[in-house]
Amino acid sequence: MDLVCLDLEGVLIPEIWIAFAEKTGIDALRATTRDIPNYDDLMRQRLDLLDHHGLTLSEIQRVIEGLEPLAGAQNFLTSLRESYQVVILSDTFYEFALPMMRQLDWPTLLCHRLTVNTEDRITDYVLRQADPKRHAVEAFRNLNYRIFAAGDSYNDTTMLAAADAGFLFKAPLNVTREFPQFKSTDDYDTLRALIDEVAAH
Repeated sequence: MDLVCLDLEGVLIPEIWIAFAEKTGIDALRATTRDIPNYDDLMRQRLDLLDHHGLTLSEIQRVIEGLEPLAGAQNFLTSLRESYQVVILSDTFYEFALPMMRQLDWPTLLCHRLTVNTEDRITDYVLRQADPKRHAVEAFRNLNYRIFAAGDSYNDTTMLAAADAGFLFKAPLNVTREFPQFKSTDDYDTLRALIDEVAAH
């Protein structure tokens, strides 16, 4: 029994924070887990910027509503789900992801939640658990699934290492250089071929 675990942002959909940075003109919001390995450091930086500029959850959600999945992502995911169980493991938030999940035909998503005050300001975030992608993969393996995983960032690498086979997808050069043990591709057809290859053995 095989299960594929995929990251969301940068793999199936655009990076939400980069899209919001482009909308607001706040360049510091462009930082992602491709740039800052420590997730809490990254989120504290983001929350400080939102607070400093008085930005609300609704403003971020309006930008997300205008986004579409990456070119080829919908077909890749639909085809993949015909052959494998698929779970999206993401460090995004349910408050952000739902419009994208609708466009991707509601795949299973495990992610985090935001704390929002009565003024619609994001005050904190609540992790599902520490190192959640790795823990999810380990839990699925304990259920006797073989796990094939793909992601693009530092926060995906423990998931890839815990899987039976892990792949970097659309990862930046700094990540592929630091983690050469994972095969890397930018093409959905190639990623599917890599998954099918390991699944056949």
